[in-house]
Amino acid sequence: MKKLLILVLIGVFISSAFGIKAQAAKKGGKSKVSTEEIQKMSDTVDNLTKKVYGRALLSPQDNENLIGIKIKLDNQMLATPDAVMAPLYYKAGMLYKIRDMQSEAIDCFQTVLENFGDTALAPKARAALKDMGVDVKDPEVKLTEAAVEEE
Repeated sequence: MKKLLILVLIGVFISSAFGIKAQAAKKGGKSKVSTEEIQKMSDTVDNLTKKVYGRALLSPQDNENLIGIKIKLDNQMLATPDAVMAPLYYKAGMLYKIRDMQSEAIDCFQTVLENFGDTALAPKARAALKDMGVDVKDPEVKLTEAAVEEE
């Protein structure tokens, strides 16, 4: 039963990914997530988190919503990273962590560290990764030629 559910979720994930990529290509490759969409995604992640903390089972629709949110976030990051995505990545990472979906959680937390290292969520993401046993390394700071010459 678990294997069947995983296969179905993978199928939904793949078909959704191709559908979203095709839509982005039609729009000229750049997509901007609206404020309403961001709020809707945030509300959905919050509701799913409440269900998990309440020990309720997530329905197939809940799982599909979570996967859809992750796909939208990833696609937005490819188009134009925006700091407004940091809380959504962090919340999704926590939800994945709670559900023992380690690789997805790590991906979300790494995205926060790599792209939003200057936000208040970066130290929390680092702590969550360390809690999961992940060896966290700070991103390398690239020095400009002028900075190297000054040293």
